[in-house]
Amino acid sequence: MPFIEKELIEKIRVKANVLKHRAIDQHINLAVTGLSRSGKTAFITSLVNQLINENAQSQMTFFSTMQEGRFIAAKRVPQKDLHIARFDYDSAAQALSEEPPHWPAPTKGISQLRIAIKYQPKDSFIKYTTNAATLFVDITDYPGEWLLDLPMLNQTYEEWSQATTELLLQSPRADEAASFLNRIESISPFEPVDEKLLEDISKQYTELLNKFRHEMGLSLIQPGRFILPGDLAGAPILQFFPYTQFKHIDLDHYQKAQDDTLIGMLRARYIEYKERVVKEFYKEHFVNFDRQIILADCLTPLNNGHSSFKDLQQAITLITESFRYGSTNFISRLFSPKIDKLLFAATKSDHVTPEQHGNLTSLLAQLVHPVRQKTNFDNINTETLAISSVKATQFGKSQHQGKQIPVVRGNQLSDFQEITLYPGMVPKELPAKSYWQDYQFKFVPFAPLVSTGLHQPFQHIRMDQVLEFLLGDKMK
Repeated sequence: MPFIEKELIEKIRVKANVLKHRAIDQHINLAVTGLSRSGKTAFITSLVNQLINENAQSQMTFFSTMQEGRFIAAKRVPQKDLHIARFDYDSAAQALSEEPPHWPAPTKGISQLRIAIKYQPKDSFIKYTTNAATLFVDITDYPGEWLLDLPMLNQTYEEWSQATTELLLQSPRADEAASFLNRIESISPFEPVDEKLLEDISKQYTELLNKFRHEMGLSLIQPGRFILPGDLAGAPILQFFPYTQFKHIDLDHYQKAQDDTLIGMLRARYIEYKERVVKEFYKEHFVNFDRQIILADCLTPLNNGHSSFKDLQQAITLITESFRYGSTNFISRLFSPKIDKLLFAATKSDHVTPEQHGNLTSLLAQLVHPVRQKTNFDNINTETLAISSVKATQFGKSQHQGKQIPVVRGNQLSDFQEITLYPGMVPKELPAKSYWQDYQFKFVPFAPLVSTGLHQPFQHIRMDQVLEFLLGDKMK
């Protein structure tokens, strides 16, 4: 009993400390989201690196706290959520500091990191009580694929199956999905369940999702845990699939189906997945965020074609629908935090020439326009930037047919051979389907540019603007 009381007191102490920092606006919960390969690991590593390694070489022109000389220091401190994996900053920074440097391993689950930033307050009431204030920033990284499951909370198994069926019947998924769809058509949904059959078809559906994501570059994947299962790998709760023949069965018969039938067990596992995986994930993490950055790789979908690009747009819309947005005041910051700042960042901007950065920003703004309409109506401060967390190229000029053209130079990720090329134009508006017939996109993936010392700031593009937008107003 004394142990339980001590544990309870410690939990209360931690919660009270969080509330204290919220009350005086000295705490931020930052959500870093984005689909796999959007650069989340590199982004978090660079953000931390720029803060803890601030020096005369820092390229922080637009981060007002540093520019005004009010930044004192930053350091990593123990995170408050001890049951969440720690973001492995040290390994990521080491990867970028080796010779030759390489990209850090991507995250495959939830991770968290806390930074304490000490600064001199300028405008807030805190300056009357102390010469140095501390802002605590909790950075939480989530696989974007898990975020795509959140809309399932508002869907029944029947609704989700019908929506997924419609998606599987459309290009570019239809050809690859044909075998799966044919197999579903051949089974009897009201027969007693054969768990081996259920497991086999679930495996086939999972392989299909992996092909959509990793070979075809599609973004809209549900359930997201099927391709990034984390600690649920092999669990029966991940062994279900959409039933694609609802239009051919009696819905009253379906509603009365017992859990020992195939369709009854599919429905039961879907419900269990929502309750034990998706809902718990949402309740524990998503309702507590103050700020959010959504990272998007727009260049790879341009390479992959119109369908891939449209798929990215749908995925971003789904991701943002489940976050709580709205302006916050003193009371809401204490007891019901909401996201009041939202940043969309087009990553890998160094893979195109500088004069294309405006187009890349404009393209992302068009891509997320439906989301921005809603957030602007809710009085959310929303921004769009083209960034590079860690530079992978150098910019220059080259002669071509007697004219100077802008080029990028770097080491190809595929073979680490140095190349110089003009990567082409980025459309500044959402391209029509016919656009891909007239223009061939070929944006080349690059390895990190140069090795950087562990205690030196990484070269970047617009990370100072990212910090100013996400943190600047809390460090006045």
